[in-house]
Amino acid sequence: MKTRLILTAAVSALLLGLPAASPALAQTAASAAGQVAVPPLGFQERTLPNGLKIYTSRDTSTSNVTVQVWYRVGSKDDPQDRSGFAHLFEHLMFKATQNFPDETFDRLTEDVGGNNNAFTSDDVTAYHETVPANHLERLIFAEADRLGSLVVNESVFASERDVVKEEYRQGVLASPYGRLFSLFVPATIYQDHPYRRSTIGSIENLDAATIEDVRRFHATFYRPDNAYLIVAGNFDQAQLDRWIDQYFGPLTNPDRPLPVNNVREPEPTGPREATFYAPNVPLPAVVLAWPGVRYDDPDRAALTVLDGILSTGESSRLYRSLVYDQKIATQASSNVDASQQAGAVITYAIMAEDETPEAGLASLRAEAARLRDAPVTAAELAEAKNELVAGALRERETVEDRANVLGWSLINTGSAASADAEIAALQAVTAADIQRVARRYLTDNRSIAIRYLNADDQNPVTAQSVDVEAPVKVADLAPVGRIFELLPEAQRTPIPAAGPAVELATPAVETFTLSNGLEVYVARKPGLPLISARLGLAAGSADDGAKTGLSVLTAGLLTQGSSGRSAPEIAAQIEQLGAQLGASSGPDFSNVSVNAPANVFPQALSLMADVVRRPDFAAEEVERQRDQSLDGLRVSLSSPGPVASMAAGRVVYGDAAYGAPGGGTPNSLPGLTREDVTAFHASRYRPETARLIFSGDITVAQARALAEQAFGDWRAAGPAPAPRANPAGVAVAPRVVVIDQPGAGQAAVYVAMRSIDRTDADFFPLTLGNTLLGGSFTSRLNQEIRIKRGLSYGTRSNLGVRQDDGAFVAYAQTRNDAAAEVADLILGEVNRLSTTQPTQSEMTTRQAILSGAFGSALETVDGLGGVVANLALYDLPMSDLAAYVGRVEAITPDQVQAAFAEHLPVANASLVIVGDASQFIDAIRAKHPNVEVLPLTALNLDSASLR
Repeated sequence: MKTRLILTAAVSALLLGLPAASPALAQTAASAAGQVAVPPLGFQERTLPNGLKIYTSRDTSTSNVTVQVWYRVGSKDDPQDRSGFAHLFEHLMFKATQNFPDETFDRLTEDVGGNNNAFTSDDVTAYHETVPANHLERLIFAEADRLGSLVVNESVFASERDVVKEEYRQGVLASPYGRLFSLFVPATIYQDHPYRRSTIGSIENLDAATIEDVRRFHATFYRPDNAYLIVAGNFDQAQLDRWIDQYFGPLTNPDRPLPVNNVREPEPTGPREATFYAPNVPLPAVVLAWPGVRYDDPDRAALTVLDGILSTGESSRLYRSLVYDQKIATQASSNVDASQQAGAVITYAIMAEDETPEAGLASLRAEAARLRDAPVTAAELAEAKNELVAGALRERETVEDRANVLGWSLINTGSAASADAEIAALQAVTAADIQRVARRYLTDNRSIAIRYLNADDQNPVTAQSVDVEAPVKVADLAPVGRIFELLPEAQRTPIPAAGPAVELATPAVETFTLSNGLEVYVARKPGLPLISARLGLAAGSADDGAKTGLSVLTAGLLTQGSSGRSAPEIAAQIEQLGAQLGASSGPDFSNVSVNAPANVFPQALSLMADVVRRPDFAAEEVERQRDQSLDGLRVSLSSPGPVASMAAGRVVYGDAAYGAPGGGTPNSLPGLTREDVTAFHASRYRPETARLIFSGDITVAQARALAEQAFGDWRAAGPAPAPRANPAGVAVAPRVVVIDQPGAGQAAVYVAMRSIDRTDADFFPLTLGNTLLGGSFTSRLNQEIRIKRGLSYGTRSNLGVRQDDGAFVAYAQTRNDAAAEVADLILGEVNRLSTTQPTQSEMTTRQAILSGAFGSALETVDGLGGVVANLALYDLPMSDLAAYVGRVEAITPDQVQAAFAEHLPVANASLVIVGDASQFIDAIRAKHPNVEVLPLTALNLDSASLR
């Protein structure tokens, strides 16, 4: 499924000098955004004698380099009765080779300030790393070594299979809609094609796998002539070519072709329907889908624009009809799923409370009929195109972004040029094209309707189908061939040394203050024609008082009506610019942000100013937003992780302001009124306590003129509020709480306690210690819980700093029967940081991780703006930007231990576990006899007692 960013916006007729909903504005905005030039990717191409295709792009404006290897093997290639193999191998590829031990890839990337990851989809398994440029040779060596001499032994195989099972439980079983989108939708849409199997597979198929099967799978598909190597960033082309020839050149291919796998999906013979049941489904969901086209089909461009008209933003047809006008759905969206060999057009809705699936399906069918029966409007067409072109611009911000765009084009079309050609194809789509493809593909006779409902005694949980025919059989796989083992250290080919470091440059930040007290910060980043602005306001959930959820509701309503325009009208005008505008609220601050192509940024900033200064807060919009928030909360309260997170806030802070869930509770949200929202906005949204940050392709002079125009005459509407008093409250005694959710797919385990404020002198030692504990894949928690024991897909920790004492949390999701073991492991690792000093090696790697993450954040205009905003909102000097790396490198091991011992001793820690308590409560009681147990149905988030 694509990720949709809900675009929220407002427009100021006074600032633009145009009437409301003006066709002239739509035309001007559309034509302006249409002038945005998306630069070509600009990769060089060559092919080695062994068939490896190589694409490189040099960019000296960055200090980083990205290395990616895209293999033409995905879940469609999983053998019969072995679904999930391609994804399982994605995990195994991060283990040992004959020349380096397990987890070396993490050492080569995270430990030097970079990152690595991988993903598997229908047609591809891709591996990508981004590191400081002086480590390029090391990654070329490592990628070649794991292609040519991967070690797959019994212990690694068993451990990673367990990790994948936990990933399955977390993403499929524990998520309320995981079964729907991961299992049931593809299995229903595709009739013959292996796309109907889940990428992650099934527990049964994973258990059936043998180590010989896995080794044969690697021998079959992991070969030079089945891969693309992509390198982008700061490097010398001639030197890079020599390294690639040296390390990849000697690799050979098997003496047999790849298995034949090109199933053709049949044309539907009539409509189909299916109903599925799952546990803990808080709201019914419906899907209406149609078989679509392959990625390289000429009709994909028109279907992509059609998809944008259907579901991009709050002016889209699905949102307008199902969510806004009819109020029958809390969410409605669509997706064009176009893969190598087949595709689908998918629409879906998660219904609102008390609404029926039949109403949702009827409305989805009506929207499909509208597309067939009449051409889309010129404004809708221009808006969708502008959003797609602006999106393509954002997808090219970093070297990693550009490599990703190229990789997808190569996998799906085999052509590097197709990524650039796609922009022109989208711009050429007409209203007639959209109506034509709607009539061709979105017919009632081709439709597939799916209902997804909560299971009960009469309707038991629908089982995943695992008996699925696949074109590739285990017998088709290549023989195992040579079995590699890690060589003795003296016999290994050494990993190349790093080269000279490329210095990280931090931009200068200029500041000035408007006459109304608004502080403005400008961080210039020339290059791509993109500009970001964000306004930070001293208004957070800590200011809600007894009206829990008020700050978040107010921020959400900013874009739901402004200067007399409705929410869809506002959204349409911002989306016509190809801009993104949104508002949010956290514990201490609210933020309104805009990102737009440089040529339309002045209009976009005017829209942002109007959203902040002139929201309507219409009564019907307050009711609508409140109802949607309640539906969203119902979904969150059906999943163990969100429940544990909200309960942990109460356990740490009790009845203090920080203890209340920021988004509200089932009891608090219905009582919030328009008068509450209006008063909160008048009191808290004021220029003298706000910070405005510009970042991107903008000069100080341009920023000053735009700030004056948009915000210069802004004056607060009400008296200044009293200073916030101690939102963290007094320290409360630690607790052990179990929240019982029978049938939960996993247990969420949270260890939580009070932390520090952002300006505390121990911020940097604690930040580094947290990175060592649970801030990265190579952290201690992940090593102990995921890598060594396979008990979780991932374990993390967060320092949680705020203006007052923050909330430290360390957490994991695991199978229910392992909850007690995972809790012990987390508590033990937290305690170890308080009682022993990190090693110098750990210090060096964690310092590199922090410095590397900081450098990566500066690569995008939004990332740079976020870093500057963080300093500005906490009243920290802008000189901290340039001083950051030096301060990180100055931290010592004794400072880390002392800071954890003082601020985060394990004696202060509370434990919250949410899951099927019948599977772990005895083990918890044996170690924590004071445990409090309550059913999820009795959870009261308005009370510190949780009852």
